Amino acid sequence: MSASDTDAEPGTVYLVGSGPGDPDLLTVKAKRLLEAADVVLHDKLPGPEIIETLPEDRREDVGKRAGGERTPQSAINERLVELAREGNAVVRLKGGDSFVFGRGGEEAEYLAAHDVPFEVVPAVTSAIAAPAVAGIPVTHRDHASSVSFVTGHEDPTKAESAVDWDALAATGGTIVVLMGVGRLPDYTKALLEAGMAPETPVALVERGTWPGQQVATGTLETIVDARDEEGIDPPAVTVIGDVAGTRESVVGFLQNEYGTAADEDELEG
Repeated sequence: MSASDTDAEPGTVYLVGSGPGDPDLLTVKAKRLLEAADVVLHDKLPGPEIIETLPEDRREDVGKRAGGERTPQSAINERLVELAREGNAVVRLKGGDSFVFGRGGEEAEYLAAHDVPFEVVPAVTSAIAAPAVAGIPVTHRDHASSVSFVTGHEDPTKAESAVDWDALAATGGTIVVLMGVGRLPDYTKALLEAGMAPETPVALVERGTWPGQQVATGTLETIVDARDEEGIDPPAVTVIGDVAGTRESVVGFLQNEYGTAADEDELEG
């Protein structure tokens, strides 16, 4: 279907969040734009069930591929401009919400600088959705009145880290770390050294809402061992704070297509 057959305007780039991965959690607008787009540029995080619905001749994989090869962000930016200037309706499809650690802001600035019209289509962010489907609210009247979202890519020991782990430890509330599986030992150590209690509950939710979702729970002191024993791999969301401990009281009754407590061989730290 061409752009002229739809509401999409030729030459427009749509920065679309796919949500956490379950196709049922796509917004109605995202689904409509995906069906109408001339070209979809995607990475792996939208999830296989969503990507496989896209015709191969209308999709381009600009994410990480076999052998560690990945498309540089600069190349993605240039491709978006090139396709739009050819008159295409272009969807840039990202996992979660494209403006939450998704580089959507960078892409919007680049498009604006090159006079390319664009529209942002918000989505359910995995920072909230992954904990939720595991039975963990990121806020709770009895446990947390604030939540901080941080990237786990950074090395907490570097001199000019953009994440102030000392301040996060002092602030209280919930800390949600995205892209933080590999550096889990580093930032849990940083939080402990900043004075956060070793018994603070922590949960890891791998591939939230995807087939094969896994959850590991523990404490700030034990979660690294729980991660290794459970075999948690990226992509995963880390939830740090008392809200992570509420999962235990609800998981026996939690039912969804991603699994229930009875299906999980879960670790308790």
